[in-house]
Amino acid sequence: MRSATPTTSRTVTSPDGTTIAYQEAGSGDGVIVVGGALRAACDYLPFAEVLARSFTVYVMERRGRGASGPQGRAYSIEKECEDLLAVQAETDARAAFGHSYGGLVCLETARRTAAFRQLAVYEPGAWMEGVFSAAWMPQYRKRLDQGDTRGAFACMVKGAGFAPAVVAKMPLWYVKLVLRLAIPKRRWTPMEALLGANLAEHEEVGRLAGNLDRFRSIGSRVLLLGGGKSPPAIVRRSLGALHEIIAGSSMEIIDGLAHTAPDEDAPGIVGERVLAYFRATTGEEYVRSQHTVVMNSRPEESR
Repeated sequence: MRSATPTTSRTVTSPDGTTIAYQEAGSGDGVIVVGGALRAACDYLPFAEVLARSFTVYVMERRGRGASGPQGRAYSIEKECEDLLAVQAETDARAAFGHSYGGLVCLETARRTAAFRQLAVYEPGAWMEGVFSAAWMPQYRKRLDQGDTRGAFACMVKGAGFAPAVVAKMPLWYVKLVLRLAIPKRRWTPMEALLGANLAEHEEVGRLAGNLDRFRSIGSRVLLLGGGKSPPAIVRRSLGALHEIIAGSSMEIIDGLAHTAPDEDAPGIVGERVLAYFRATTGEEYVRSQHTVVMNSRPEESR
């Protein structure tokens, strides 16, 4: 745990009987935090600490992690949506933040239900047609089956599209070596335990890639966040498409940040943006409060 804010551990039971754990901190209206692949609840406690200044924050331990139950044989993103709604029903939280795959879970949940009044997502795993590549997955699975966890992770880093172009051209053995040197053991050990869950989650991302028009039904206010250091072809195109589709959405690309900003590189910066958005009454009010950034905000449409 890397946060000074005290947290309370709680659990709820999802409809399929799976236990879902979450950490509670702060006071005020409720906000649920949904983390990304290869991440656990503890990785988002510094981010949650910022929100806890004004809200009660519930940081989910998604299934397959920590005190929560396993993904299960019938795993799908629908199960993740059920988990999120179980926490929402238990806490009555009307706002949610999602990072990466957790952002996709939030968007998929919001298009199915009106449980959330407002959402903020950072680089959600919702990709336009032709942007997401699943080419790395067969080799990833093969290496996992062989027990080569470092090699499996290197396959994803090379092929998923977030690494610099030069990395994609490097031989796998070299990427594997560089990652071994770059990632300390204290960081690698919890990630290694999630490599199997990571594959199942990315398979869902691939299954759902394209057809972003399905998010047109979202009635929540939505803040779409991305990092200026993330690949524009992946982040800006897909975020821009979502911004055009989701009525009442606001979009911001934060200079200097990358994909791991909410959980690792800059949880305070992202946390302040999300805090300001959840405090604001409208997207336009949020835009006016952010004097140093360029924002695009669409007016809400009648539904």
